[in-house]
Amino acid sequence: MSVTLIAKIKAKAGSEGQLEAAFHDMIKKVRAAEPGCQAYILHRANNDATQFVWYETYADQAAFDAHRKTEHMREMGGRIKDLLDGAPQIELLTELDRK
Repeated sequence: MSVTLIAKIKAKAGSEGQLEAAFHDMIKKVRAAEPGCQAYILHRANNDATQFVWYETYADQAAFDAHRKTEHMREMGGRIKDLLDGAPQIELLTELDRK
């Protein structure tokens, strides 16, 4: 069954544009290099321009684990660490059923 991640990431005030640009670069890399990634969707909160939310779905645990170990994931961590207002809030979900 698939693995889904929901991540809430808050930008430091004034860093929203830089963070969003880094996220768009990451989207291109993931979509180009990770066939096990079924959805990699970025959102911004309507009531808070500093709040970003990721919705990610991977074919299985192995695809999720592979994503976490990629070079582009490591680079992203270094690129955004000083742009964040606190640690990301991460929720992992395991699919139980699908029509």
